[in-house]
Amino acid sequence: MKVVTRILALIPAILLQTVWILFLLWFFSDAIELVELITSFMAIIFVLYIVTKRDESSYKILWLILILSFPILGAFLYWLLGNRKTAKPIRKKLERSAGEILVYTEPCGEQIFEEIAKDNARLAAVLKRTQQETGFPLVRNESTQYFALGEEMHKVMLEELKRAKQFIFAEYFIVENGIMWDSMVEIMEQKVNEGVAVYFMYDDVGSISTYSKKNVKDLKKRGIQCTPFNPINAIKGTLNYRDHRKMLVIDGEIAFSGGVNLADEYINKKKKYGHWKDIGFSVKGAAAQVYARMFVEFWNAFSKTPMEFAKYFPPVPNNLSNERDGYVLSYYDSPVKFETYSNDLYIDLLYQAEKTAWFYTPYLLLGDYLLQAFVKAAERGVDVRIIMPGIPDKKIVYRMSRGYYRSLMEAGVKVYEYLPGFVHAKGCIIDGKVGTVGTVNLDYRSLFLHFENNSVFYHSALLKDLEKDFLKTQSKSKQRTMADLKTGDFRWFVNGILRILAPLC
Repeated sequence: MKVVTRILALIPAILLQTVWILFLLWFFSDAIELVELITSFMAIIFVLYIVTKRDESSYKILWLILILSFPILGAFLYWLLGNRKTAKPIRKKLERSAGEILVYTEPCGEQIFEEIAKDNARLAAVLKRTQQETGFPLVRNESTQYFALGEEMHKVMLEELKRAKQFIFAEYFIVENGIMWDSMVEIMEQKVNEGVAVYFMYDDVGSISTYSKKNVKDLKKRGIQCTPFNPINAIKGTLNYRDHRKMLVIDGEIAFSGGVNLADEYINKKKKYGHWKDIGFSVKGAAAQVYARMFVEFWNAFSKTPMEFAKYFPPVPNNLSNERDGYVLSYYDSPVKFETYSNDLYIDLLYQAEKTAWFYTPYLLLGDYLLQAFVKAAERGVDVRIIMPGIPDKKIVYRMSRGYYRSLMEAGVKVYEYLPGFVHAKGCIIDGKVGTVGTVNLDYRSLFLHFENNSVFYHSALLKDLEKDFLKTQSKSKQRTMADLKTGDFRWFVNGILRILAPLC
């Protein structure tokens, strides 16, 4: 019912745009040859523009085929959904917000990079570049906890929420009333009554079927400040850019993140696709302050009631703590910028892998450069493994993902499917020394079109826990072989079509 209501609200905007296009076609109907000439010329211009852009080749191929086949419709859709220039309003808001609070986050000094370079000069260079591009600092990791399941993380989240004294920041892609979310709201309301400031942000599309304006009003009545990200009020160029980030920050002292959203299937209280396998983590100290900055940037960029953020940050973040658990660099991906931070990072990590490269992902729709990095790593003898769901949540995306299996397996990549249910975990571990946990799937939406957050850990105890958990999950999974892959001209044709359409999923 919530989805139907939202769709009905959009119908007037869609009809208005349709009527406008039909009017233009009628107005120029007497000059159809001229119109065809103009549209053909414009199609060529669009094609040249796309070809010369620095972008993922598979993404460009999709738009080239669409524009050459349907010049008017293809050009319109590219202008609306495929051209990052339409994201200018979002980019301006974020740049203004980031500039206001940048003073509260110092970049790490050369000392930390020098420490890492003694062990791995190439990785130090990659991390330094990532810090420079994202604007978020590499810090010494003070204290980290790894969670192998959503229900494990939820339990600790509730305990930490009860300890909140100053503020609570929460931001998620999906939120739905139920055991998980209701238990958190109950504590948040109590904390509001104690004088704690509580801010909550969710993605309007991600929660379109699970959360409504009525739910938002209820939160506000409880004293919880709430705002949706990029709400669907009309068909616009920014519609495709979604907030897939997931984070809970308490007092700037502890932050939680990972694949877990705020709905009961994520803690296995609701069975939708068998057992739900997810992972997450918490960080403390300077690393938690980085997540606080991520949240504030978004809140002040997109909320109608910006917060007075200065009181939520220490004068100088403690980036040089004496507590040591390796290093961590947390950042968020932004589709409104050209740089594809996570995609580039995974390519770099795969090319420098020497022994192992293990990945969790629920979806496997790889761009050409990342696919090549997986293939080359396996071909030079690296033990490359990918764990996928055994029970999919989206059958068409699952079918598309399987279309990549042959290219990977022929190179020696091992692909496993989790038999008990659905894998929603997102993470990797390279050579047992460096790894990531965050919200980034190995698909086009995560790598190119969504706002995501990710944390890179180096020489942290978390990596040992991640490695053990990976092997435990693998023991409950079935390794796919070439014999499992069906062949035939028709299947080859279908796989080709699905590969072209992959950037849309």
